[in-house]
Amino acid sequence: MSLSPRLIAFILAVLIAAISTTFLAFVPNVTTSMLFVVGAASFAGSFGLVLYTIEIIVYREVNKMYRTIRKLKLKDFDISRKSLVRENNPLKRLNDEIFVYVAKKQKEIEELKKLEQFRREFLADVSHELKTPIFAAQGFLHTLIDGAMDDEKVRDRFLKKAAKSLDGLDALVKDLVTLSQMETGAIKMNIERIDLRLVVEEVLERLEKIAQDRKVSFKVKPDNLTEVWVNADGHRIEQVMVNLIENAVKYNKEGGKVIIHFNEEKKHSVISVRDNGPGIPAEHLNRIFERFYRVEKSRSKERGGTGLGLAIVKHILNGHGSKIAVMSKPGKGTTFTFKLDKAEEV
Repeated sequence: MSLSPRLIAFILAVLIAAISTTFLAFVPNVTTSMLFVVGAASFAGSFGLVLYTIEIIVYREVNKMYRTIRKLKLKDFDISRKSLVRENNPLKRLNDEIFVYVAKKQKEIEELKKLEQFRREFLADVSHELKTPIFAAQGFLHTLIDGAMDDEKVRDRFLKKAAKSLDGLDALVKDLVTLSQMETGAIKMNIERIDLRLVVEEVLERLEKIAQDRKVSFKVKPDNLTEVWVNADGHRIEQVMVNLIENAVKYNKEGGKVIIHFNEEKKHSVISVRDNGPGIPAEHLNRIFERFYRVEKSRSKERGGTGLGLAIVKHILNGHGSKIAVMSKPGKGTTFTFKLDKAEEV
């Protein structure tokens, strides 16, 4: 229970008056009138002195602290001088506000440290990812300039390799631009009614050659589902499906299977992409949606990609008000799942 200055002064004044009259009662020839006068005088004097002291000590310090806060222009404090003065215990109120402020600032500092660490890692990753195709293309072109141009077979082979390196660089830059625009909100989702089943069929046709090279088969379930109407940005959701299915093919075992499964809920369509490849170790699951994060860097490099695909998938789905979940068991495969709003029947 918080005590007001007046109540504290009253209690102390009563105690002082009681002590004074008690001691005076032991003095010989003291009358009741004298005891009453001494008690009343002790009470009145003590009450005024204690109340004045509390007011001076407490509120003077409170006002100093309040002026300091105002000078610092700390907008985080939402308390006014009047509300402090009216408080039974203004120091406690001010202390609580400062504690909340310090906790908030500590959290902000931790976030800034994380962002700084992320910025350093991101710059290092970008530098590395850009350096690799640039140096490769430079090497091939300089070799040709230094005399290999006259050999037709060497020239064609090196030009193709240089072109492939530059194509990879172009894809990386495009993905970086796309991701940056999504994070800043520059790209808005064009939500419309689309048939996701048709989108998946078109994606499977585009990836058929990659799947054949790795002897991976596709399966869409349920078999009798002919259309899946959802509200989404068709182009962006196609990007999502390309990234998820292409990853399921590239990181699957040879002769594996990729299953695209549709499940109908009351207001949503649930889409999952599952493979039966080697899976992802549990310690990596929380980081696979980070930019440039690769579970196995050497194998990922061999299989291509910019390392931004899952980060883009995450941002696209966030733009649709959805989230992507991943489940994986080493040796048994990986499943990516997300939801989209069902479209009304026309």
